[in-house]
Amino acid sequence: MSQRHDQDRVWDLVDSIKFAMLVTHDGDGDQLRARPMHAHGIREEDTIYFLTDRRHHKDDEIQVNENVCLAFADTGGQRYLSITGTATVLDDRKRVHELWSPTNKAFWDDENDPNIRVLRVRPGMAEFWDSPGRIVTTVKMAAAALTGAKIEFGENRKVVL
Repeated sequence: MSQRHDQDRVWDLVDSIKFAMLVTHDGDGDQLRARPMHAHGIREEDTIYFLTDRRHHKDDEIQVNENVCLAFADTGGQRYLSITGTATVLDDRKRVHELWSPTNKAFWDDENDPNIRVLRVRPGMAEFWDSPGRIVTTVKMAAAALTGAKIEFGENRKVVL
């Protein structure tokens, strides 16, 4: 497969899985912290955006250490993606309005809440594991157990973005 094809696959996984565990370094840089966030990937900008709240610790942690990891998982489809990159917290009201959806009302009253910030992640490297799905994987595993053969579970690639 070509590098371009693998990059496209990374962006397709971001778009289809939609939720990632955002991993940051704590304020001291000694520990890692993860929390689920809704990802908005924009290929043309080579960027993944999230809405965040300035009152939460992740924003402070990113100011101390901008290096983050995004871990995406679709366990039903046996598809996984890890992206490392650099993050920046922005007070970009236009982008907040572009990313806003009614589901965000679970966290804020509306898109005009002054505490909403945009978290911008610029990916540097990704790795994906993409299998043909749970049923096919289960059948392959059962056949391998009976025959003793080694199987391919699907594609695994490291991709520079």
